[in-house]
Amino acid sequence: MNKLEENKKKKKDALLNTAFELFITKGLQKTTISDIVQQAGVAKGTFYLYFTDKYDVRNKLISHKAGKLFYDAHEALSGTDITDFEEQLLFIVDYIINQLIENQSLLRFIAKNLSWGVFRKAIDVKVSDEEYNVYEVYYKMVEDSPKHYKNPELMLFTIVELIGGTCYSCILYKDPVPIDEYKPHLYRIIKSIMNDFAQ
Repeated sequence: MNKLEENKKKKKDALLNTAFELFITKGLQKTTISDIVQQAGVAKGTFYLYFTDKYDVRNKLISHKAGKLFYDAHEALSGTDITDFEEQLLFIVDYIINQLIENQSLLRFIAKNLSWGVFRKAIDVKVSDEEYNVYEVYYKMVEDSPKHYKNPELMLFTIVELIGGTCYSCILYKDPVPIDEYKPHLYRIIKSIMNDFAQ
């Protein structure tokens, strides 16, 4: 990477990091583009080189944060001897849930703004610098499984929606039960979903 590219990356990263901080402290609605550029220390024109509006920043942040969570989980998985696809997926889910327990502001941000469309983009783009495509890795895991799964994308959608719709309250409010009490039920249901999609 040459000096010019490095400078561009620094500015883009500054805008993304600043926007994330502002979104989780002030909220998306109360954050303006002027707030973002002023706090990032860049010109307003620079913002528009990378983003169309603050919603574009939000979507790119979600894509990056969701992709990074999966990347870190997969890296942790590669340090284990787990070879069964079902167990690999449960390991990744557990890792991600634990990261969201540790970083509840990230959980709030993702949970408020994540839709399948945004998540689908997140898993289909390369995680910057690592040249790591979440979707490709997921499909490789599916292919390497001795079981055949019909419609792996729908299976993933179902699991993501289940996790997103149920874990938020258990993590943040311990309602209806704390997340550690809920996890065994969740993982049983995920196994059941996977069995349903297995051919």
